[in-house]
Amino acid sequence: MAANEQEILAGLAEIVNEETGIDAASVELDKSFTEDLDIDSLSMMTIVVNAEEKFGVRIPDDEVKNLKTVRDAVTYIQSNQG
Repeated sequence: MAANEQEILAGLAEIVNEETGIDAASVELDKSFTEDLDIDSLSMMTIVVNAEEKFGVRIPDDEVKNLKTVRDAVTYIQSNQG
């Protein structure tokens, strides 16, 4: 069953928290991964891999650069879930 926006956001926040130690509550839709959350490219790749596993989606490397905000990632996962 496909996850809704809130479930994806909560899941992503948990992944970001595990990888970076950033408080899950500060992972909000309008936050930029690099500017607001200060996530580097290596951490971002780990977050992507974990999100792929958690949500059963494939996020190609050339798509990752388009995921600038948390909302971008949530929208991508939502529209590409099996």
